[in-house]
Amino acid sequence: MADLDKDPAGPPGCPSAEGGSLLPAELHAWMLLLAATGAVEQRLRTVVKERLGVSHDEFLILCLLAAQPEQGLRMTQVAELLGRPKTRLTYQIACLQHSGLITRQSVCGDKRGVQVALTHQARSLLQEASGSLAETVTDALGRFMGPAQREAVRGLLPDLVEGPASEVPGPAPV
Repeated sequence: MADLDKDPAGPPGCPSAEGGSLLPAELHAWMLLLAATGAVEQRLRTVVKERLGVSHDEFLILCLLAAQPEQGLRMTQVAELLGRPKTRLTYQIACLQHSGLITRQSVCGDKRGVQVALTHQARSLLQEASGSLAETVTDALGRFMGPAQREAVRGLLPDLVEGPASEVPGPAPV
């Protein structure tokens, strides 16, 4: 908290960023990256709820499906890609279906398989909200990724180049 009092606009201090860490460089870099992304996620939760009316976990499902062809994905694939238990995912899918944002149907030839896909309503909603969501991410990264975090990311991704915030790439296809 003391670091925030000194420079409220700067990123919070990280005691282990000063060197002498017991962790290998890769693990240290990963922990700094997790701290920065956790801070971004906290900022994004509010905007997602306001703009899309869904929880952050439901938003992750929508983003995953948005990167897919219109036929969507099997629920088992969604669970694996997001690292979520299937039982929790079933509840979130039901909420999204009830909101009219996804469709759910049985997979032909596999009575246990369930395919989920975005509706046109969800695609429109995501498209309308994408600007403010991207701005939230860019602003939060700018605030929480100080020199130590950027250096940590470079340690994990040595070919990463530093560019203006407007060049932040979109999500990679899954």
